[in-house]
Order: sequence, then C-alpha cells, then structure tokens
Amino acid sequence: MSEPSWLVVSRELRAIAQIGLTFSKDAFDRQRFERIRELAARLTAVGSGEDDARILDLFRGDTGYATPKVDVRGAVFRDGRILLVREISDGRWTLPGGWADVNQSPAECVVREIAEESGFSVRAAKLAAIHDYRKRHRPRHPDSIYKLFFLCELTGGSARPSEETSEVAFFERHALPELSPGRTTAEQIELMYAHAEDPARPAEFD
Repeated sequence: MSEPSWLVVSRELRAIAQIGLTFSKDAFDRQRFERIRELAARLTAVGSGEDDARILDLFRGDTGYATPKVDVRGAVFRDGRILLVREISDGRWTLPGGWADVNQSPAECVVREIAEESGFSVRAAKLAAIHDYRKRHRPRHPDSIYKLFFLCELTGGSARPSEETSEVAFFERHALPELSPGRTTAEQIELMYAHAEDPARPAEFD
C-alpha cells in the first residue's frame, strides 16, 4: 500500500522538528525547528483536510526523540472462532488491543487490553507478527506505528463490554463482521488463523 507523498514528507519533517527541539539549546535553531513543525502541520492539514491549529496542537503534544508508537493486538480462539470487540468510536469490529503502556511488556499490555475490552482473561502464548502500519492499513495515520500481534490462550472470564467497546463476540473464520480498518484487517485475522493452525509457523515481520 503506497502512501501519499504529502504524508510521507510531513511525517519525516515532524520527526526532524521534534528531535531538533528535544536536543537543540540554541534559540535560533529552536525557532527553525518550530517553523519546520508548523510546516509539517500545514502540509498534513492540506493533505488531510483537517484544521491547521488542531494538527499543530497534536504535533506539539509529542516531545522527546521521535520513535514509532506501539499497538498490540491479541488473537483469542474458542471452538474455531476468533474473539472480536466492537469499537464504540466507529461501530466496527477489531481484535482487542490498543496502545502499549509504559512499564508493561508487550505481552502484559495485550493481556490487559483483552481483559479491559472483552472481559476475558488470557495468556499471551506467541508473538505472531510485527507489522508496519503504513504498509498494511488504510486510512493513513500521521504517526509511525508498529503493530504487534499475539496468539493468546483463553484462561477465564466472560464477555463484558467496556468504555471503549459496545459488544464482544466470537466469529467464524468466513463470517467476519465489518472490521475497523485502522485497527484490524481481514488479512491479519487470516494470518492469526494460520498461526493457530501451525504453532511452528515463524513470526511475520515487516
């Protein structure tokens, strides 16, 4: 999946500005990096149709060395069906998961996310894939994101929606609901089935 050139350029300009503002002590250099960030926000706004000021506020909220964000997703199976949750934000379905938290390992994060979003308790059993968001997903995202997919073993609990999810259910492989495209794709779910069927399958990575 190719990305629009404005997004590729604005994302790199944003990273350059953020890193420069993190390490530069010279007042004139900081002004230049701030201007680069403003231009990155303007380019993003023009390309996406969003408001300039909102984009710039979003960019200014990130500090420190610019690195990709980490999203974790868990694949849980029961009787050949896969666990999905329905997002309140867009009304569509996804593998349970979300942003990784500080002071938790990726495995701990996916276990927590599944419990919070679905009500089920699990054990992270295998890292199945590491995907680069920009190569696998539409719509495009202003951040650089790595998505980690885990196979998880169901250990207990029961279906329970959350503040972020309105429904929790297990689905047949060939009867999936409408998926939330920025979170989970049908291809990724198919990959999770492939790993469940072949425990020795190596992890896939971009």
